[in-house]
Amino acid sequence: MSLLSLSNVHTYYGESHVLEGIDIDVHEGEVVALIGRNGVGKTTTLRSVLQLTQPRDGSITYRGEELVGLGTHEVAQRGLGWIPEERRMFGQLTVEENIRVAVPDAGDEAAALDQAFETFPDLESRRDADASDLSGGQQQMLALARGLVGENDLLLVDEPSEGLAPLIVDAVADALNAAAEHTTILLVEQNLPLALDLADRFYVIDHGTVVDSGDTSDVTADDDRLRRYLSA
Repeated sequence: MSLLSLSNVHTYYGESHVLEGIDIDVHEGEVVALIGRNGVGKTTTLRSVLQLTQPRDGSITYRGEELVGLGTHEVAQRGLGWIPEERRMFGQLTVEENIRVAVPDAGDEAAALDQAFETFPDLESRRDADASDLSGGQQQMLALARGLVGENDLLLVDEPSEGLAPLIVDAVADALNAAAEHTTILLVEQNLPLALDLADRFYVIDHGTVVDSGDTSDVTADDDRLRRYLSA
């Protein structure tokens, strides 16, 4: 049985039909990438799983339990974490405080801080700085660190490399690879080489539907099979 399963999911923004019957399965312990052009429904797929934008039709199950109709907080309580593209954090809190508040009630805050700062050494030197004063790259590191210490069974990650310098992208890739050792990941990523490097399997989304899928070991970033769905 899949850890997460989307079956014939239809999601709208007002009257705009964004997801037109999405079918996706994510198995425990794997990294699955959603790839495609901007605006084809990748982020909406994550939002639908989290019930931030509730589908009008279809089924989304997690460990066999239906998620459609639950509140977003109820979805999160089941072990689903989200690292959004917008790098949401508490700008008035320090780096350390942002990490501490992401740790579950029964979690080990000291161990979480050690994990975050070992993964992103740049954050340790800014631990007392307000999150709002960080650079874009540092804010992305902090957003990832918050997701990684949340002890989630499934992590939904939206465009983690967006707007980052290559050296920061390498650090983000290392962090996600480390997280994948103990967390299942559903990843949206425009950087195709990075997505294929991180993921075990992929789904290509175009115009709100899945048009291709497979093992990342069977494709390369230069394959026309994928490139035709990524070009403008």
